[in-house]
Amino acid sequence: MRKIVILLLSMTFAGASHAQADPLDAAINAEHRETQNVARDVYRHPKETLSLFEIKPDLQVLEILPGGGWYTEILAPYLQDNGRLVVASFGADHPNEYLRNIHIGMIKKFDSQPEIYGKVVVKLFQDQDVYLRDFKDGEFDMVVTFRNTHNWIRFGGVERDIYRAFYRVLKPGGILGVVQHRAEAGRDVKEAAEMGYVPERYLIRLVEDIGFELTGKSEVNANPKDTKDHPEGVWTLPPSYRLGEKDKAKYSAIGESDRMTLRFVKL
Repeated sequence: MRKIVILLLSMTFAGASHAQADPLDAAINAEHRETQNVARDVYRHPKETLSLFEIKPDLQVLEILPGGGWYTEILAPYLQDNGRLVVASFGADHPNEYLRNIHIGMIKKFDSQPEIYGKVVVKLFQDQDVYLRDFKDGEFDMVVTFRNTHNWIRFGGVERDIYRAFYRVLKPGGILGVVQHRAEAGRDVKEAAEMGYVPERYLIRLVEDIGFELTGKSEVNANPKDTKDHPEGVWTLPPSYRLGEKDKAKYSAIGESDRMTLRFVKL
């Protein structure tokens, strides 16, 4: 009788442990993630980053320009049962061949694993110079953007219009999560953006002027080894290695860029 009781207690604790398994951990550790993406966890800290953003599996989430889908690999399975993931991408008809091919590659990835990505909705990021045109006001609980803002500054200075679009599609109280390569304090904004970086103070002020409030920040993606003066800007560092084999060991030892990680709330 005593052995039966012990066995039942063991099964109960094992079941409780299984029931309490963190779904975010499960998504991060899932086998479908590409090996080269998993290798970057040490620099991108997905668990800590998404936790700062207060991600939950039942949210309506918009991911901005996911590129190769590094974070989409995690967000898609995490949200597929109880939430919804929408990605805003370049589109198959984008006039820029490089950006068009990024989109096409992402779609091929989604189509190859419908069990993971079958519920992901893909819409245009920009349509006739309007950002998020096909999205409803207050549609989302969360918008996330990873290492995009420098390009919006570089190519036309459209960052303010884009962040206004984020504000529009978020519900009141909705969360905006931002990760961005961080420039030195006081650096000229446009010059820094050409190197792939954005001053943190500038970005916070920009977003708060639109109507958001900064409610959280983390140094989890900081890298004090990043001197931010590399010959090809942030793209000198891994994973880009724009200089090829030249000084590759040096830049590998530095690692990926110094990044700010910010959480804003729509007031």
